[in-house]
Amino acid sequence: MSTTDSAKPSKLPPFDPCDPIGIDDLLGPEDLAIRDTVRAWATDRVLPHIAGWYEKGELPGIRELARELGSLGALGMSLKGYGCAGASAVQYGLACLELEAADSGIRSLVSVQGSLAMYAIHRFGSDEQKQRWLPGMAAGEIIGCFGLTEPDHGSDPAGMRTYAERDGDDWVLTGRKMWITNGSVAGVAVVWAQTDEAGGGTGIRGFVVPTDSPGFSAPEIRHKWSLRASVTSELVMDGVRLPADAVLPGVTGLRGPLSCLSHARYGIVWGAMGAARASFEAALDYAKSREQFGRPIGGFQLTQAKLADMALELHKGVLLAHHLGRRLDAGRLRPEQVSFGKLNNVREAIEICRTSRTILGANGISLEYPVMRHATNLESVLTYEGTVEMHQLVLGKALTGLDAFR
Repeated sequence: MSTTDSAKPSKLPPFDPCDPIGIDDLLGPEDLAIRDTVRAWATDRVLPHIAGWYEKGELPGIRELARELGSLGALGMSLKGYGCAGASAVQYGLACLELEAADSGIRSLVSVQGSLAMYAIHRFGSDEQKQRWLPGMAAGEIIGCFGLTEPDHGSDPAGMRTYAERDGDDWVLTGRKMWITNGSVAGVAVVWAQTDEAGGGTGIRGFVVPTDSPGFSAPEIRHKWSLRASVTSELVMDGVRLPADAVLPGVTGLRGPLSCLSHARYGIVWGAMGAARASFEAALDYAKSREQFGRPIGGFQLTQAKLADMALELHKGVLLAHHLGRRLDAGRLRPEQVSFGKLNNVREAIEICRTSRTILGANGISLEYPVMRHATNLESVLTYEGTVEMHQLVLGKALTGLDAFR
């Protein structure tokens, strides 16, 4: 073989508009199989119904959906043991992307179940708590929720007013939590509360609360214009009496709930790109078929510029998610890096949805297309698990070494 022959490049694969920079090359066969399985489930079980659910502001059959997600291994997906799938962080991220490509409410159901409620019990719970709750939660037979945010304390959870006090060997829990996904359908709630234990200092503790406990109620929050196909509730604890073993023994202080939030935020880094992808693909398909001035609008320079810019931000965001996932799998992902991903990807996803809406014109506001639904959902995703401002300050502190929170 001559030097000239050996220098000839191999035949390049065709350009793929769905994967323009070849990100799928980063995935192994098992990664692809998990992604395709979740995508097929969402296509079959969610997409035919989601516009109607969103319009009515309900998620009917949520318990059946939870059981199906459990059978897929999507609940507590990256946890090990107790019936959990033990998947990699990247595989969990791929599932979040596909679920949110269907709807943010479906991904929220999975995130709260696995990354908040199950994660808290798995990481900080006793052996008895893990055995009692995790297998049923992994199977979707038990739905969980996570009570941290309060009506007057969102970004500053240290100021929470929910309080647990000792009464003999028992705890008595009193307070309110707000904007709690899954609350009204949950069988168990992980609730964080201030305590003042005898012989020790004041500290925040987590409690595993069966939702059939006397004094516990979870009225559903209505009249939402975002995450409408999602169960959102208030939690009310009116002197809920719990045994001593209801407390999570493995952590004291804000480190507990904040580590759970970091795990959930990681899923959002991926999920937001699912909403962005669905909106971008809707705009791309529309641009190739919608004709004005005698030809498809995708043939006009301004439309092509929008599509090119959206593709750049979409696939940069997916690459960022992959990178953070690899770091998490290697045990090297810092909370500040999760803030980096959440801040960038949700913000860019909203912009992709808004730009997609302009390509669809008046049709962009119709539920016949997913764009406006994803845009309004992302307004909630932008706020929950840390607002834009909170993540900016996390990064600002990391960059400067100066704390600007207070």
